[in-house]
Amino acid sequence: MKRVTHPGMVLAIIMASYLMIVIDISIVLTGLPRIQSSLGFTPASLSWVQNAYTLAFGGFLLLGARAGDILGRRHMFIAGLAIFTLASVAIGAATSPVWMLTFRAVQGFGAAVLAPSTLALISVYFPEGHERTRALSWYAAAAGMGATVGLVLGGLLADLISWRAGFFINLPIGLLLILGSLRYIEETPRHAGQFDLAGAISSTLGMSALVFGIVEAAEVGWHSPWSHSAMAVGVLLLTFFLWVQSGASQPVLPLRLFADRSRNAAYAARLLFLAGMVGFWFFTAQYLQRVLGFSPMLAGLAFVPVTIPQLFSSFSVPRLMRRFGPRSVLLTGLALCVLGLIWQGLAAPQLSYLAGLLLPMILIGLGQGWVLAPLTMAGVAGVEARDAGAASGLVNVAHQFGGSLGLAVLVVVFASGGQISQDAADLAQRTGRTLEVSALLVFLSLLISARFLFARAPQVHTK
Repeated sequence: MKRVTHPGMVLAIIMASYLMIVIDISIVLTGLPRIQSSLGFTPASLSWVQNAYTLAFGGFLLLGARAGDILGRRHMFIAGLAIFTLASVAIGAATSPVWMLTFRAVQGFGAAVLAPSTLALISVYFPEGHERTRALSWYAAAAGMGATVGLVLGGLLADLISWRAGFFINLPIGLLLILGSLRYIEETPRHAGQFDLAGAISSTLGMSALVFGIVEAAEVGWHSPWSHSAMAVGVLLLTFFLWVQSGASQPVLPLRLFADRSRNAAYAARLLFLAGMVGFWFFTAQYLQRVLGFSPMLAGLAFVPVTIPQLFSSFSVPRLMRRFGPRSVLLTGLALCVLGLIWQGLAAPQLSYLAGLLLPMILIGLGQGWVLAPLTMAGVAGVEARDAGAASGLVNVAHQFGGSLGLAVLVVVFASGGQISQDAADLAQRTGRTLEVSALLVFLSLLISARFLFARAPQVHTK
């Protein structure tokens, strides 16, 4: 454990870096209608603006975690910041869908290099107990708030300046974070090892092919041979990935991480939670603009009822976990998210922000703030020091792949029932149906958490 001379500054740099990663998952959402008209995306292909980023992010996370172990986490932290920042500038200059999706994938790769080091550096710099619980709570708060902040910021910039400004703004922020990292973060010990490129490439291509097949089905129908072929290739590649990991001397994903039932449940619960919640962010942002007629700026501001409760609940996590335990906090958060999604889904056809969105958003904001920190703790609990990077990477893989796979499935749900029209009532019905499926996915996360996580509450440190 390193002695931290500036713990507040180290945590601030880690949080700001991770916040930038998460914001860029959602910052495009309130600008999607402008991006679609500017670059010529189709309704279904528009989901790739999100998935190109999250799939590259999730696919290369384990390789990024391994690189941190071998090359040093500070080194990879700075390298990830540099790749992410430069890719952001290229996205802001995009003139075609291919250009944008290419550099969204590069940006996701930069995030994959950066993200594992953020969580691993917390494990290195903050001792287990109250200090680490507090640091993880702030880290989870950044993860939770990032989606909301991205929506608000993206809407404001898209309306007042351009959707491109949401990416150009990463240049000064990224440079400041690189300078701060050089000054305040020390290098971690390096370990001899090899890179499992076969594992990283097969997992990324496998996840991408699976998601592509599902999105293709949403656009052209389930009869498409491309859809069937892509999903089959995806399953085969992911099977090949697991086979490679079982025989690799230094796998990118040590399969021993799956030996613990509670950690497996934490990964599954996180994947399902993100699979459901991505529907709230993606489809609500478009509902506000295409159904209720909000401008991008007003649509971004409409998410404030999520932001304020989430800030409150995120920062209350350490205190509540000391008093009630992580299990109660987690299950309460998940239950509130389920209720909020069901409420919003049923009320969507009313075409009213006050009647159908405001109160469900408050429930969802409170719930999200209480979910991510306990899930993060459960995902890295009991991991050996040699697997800290891989375990933190796997937490983020579940996070990103859950969002990508969930969005692909929910796009199919939204597209079902015939040709998508621009009629507000039809779009509202589709949005309501999709959010009800989102609620089901989060409910499955709740069931898994209730059955397998924190069955024996860990000792909670108060000093």
